[in-house]
Amino acid sequence: MTIIDEILESNYFTDNPPVLLDIGASTAIHPKWQPLARHSICIAFDADDREIGYAATASKGYKKLHLFNSLVSDGAAAEADFFLTRFPLCSSLLEPDQQSLAQYNFGDLFELDKVVRLKTVQLREALKAAGVAKVDWFKTDSQGTDLRLFNSLGNNLIKQTLVAEFEPGIVDAYRGEDKLHDLMRFMDSQPFWMNDMHIKGTQRISQEALRRCFQDHTGQLREGMSLKTSPCWSEVSYFNSFGPEADWLNQRDYLLGWIFALIEGQYGFGLDIALQGGKRFGTAVFEQLAECSVELLTRDSSR
Repeated sequence: MTIIDEILESNYFTDNPPVLLDIGASTAIHPKWQPLARHSICIAFDADDREIGYAATASKGYKKLHLFNSLVSDGAAAEADFFLTRFPLCSSLLEPDQQSLAQYNFGDLFELDKVVRLKTVQLREALKAAGVAKVDWFKTDSQGTDLRLFNSLGNNLIKQTLVAEFEPGIVDAYRGEDKLHDLMRFMDSQPFWMNDMHIKGTQRISQEALRRCFQDHTGQLREGMSLKTSPCWSEVSYFNSFGPEADWLNQRDYLLGWIFALIEGQYGFGLDIALQGGKRFGTAVFEQLAECSVELLTRDSSR
């Protein structure tokens, strides 16, 4: 039994397991969640043409999976326009900004196929339907609406979230989208710190130039063509600060926060959580977690 299993099989999680929320979920389990999946409740959203609802099962490696076959929206409307693009993963509730995208190599992926009306659900309604009161790990790749969806949780649930992952845009890919700078400004006002960031991108070359100068162009640059990649979007992760003022976080949250720090490779922050948890709650388990953190910090000198 691993230390993660030992913690998650304790009484703190018997009736209150970790809640993992994935907006823009793929068919595969989020790799980072593998170590705790069998102990956790996962709430995932996958929009298609089936009737709205969710299937709660013990499949896909989770203790329980709630799959909502609908779009997630911050609005109260029961339906919304959904812009289907040539490349399915670029489809969004927001209209692609074709004028801006035409200046980039990947612009043709956002070419509009058609607009359909799909049913939507609000996050708080989904949590209520799934029978959970909070989200521990929030992950979203909503193609332009990440910040507004996170904000729709409300201040109390935001403060109780332990990890939040986003994929905001840098360039104008969608009309009215939540950009990276919007997200960073908002998170600066919240009890979070930036855990990780990866800048992603494509090449700045217009679709017109590709069509006129490369007759064999099939939508993407030919393999091997020399052209610099420019920043277009980001994968960014935030961690709850676990500050001394955060009296809304209980012992369960500290234990789970330490596990999340372990998963994220943030062994130093995990040590801080363990020491602060021991001081606040006075239970022996935090001494064990602190010792484990010190061992990891000593052993893993590459971090």
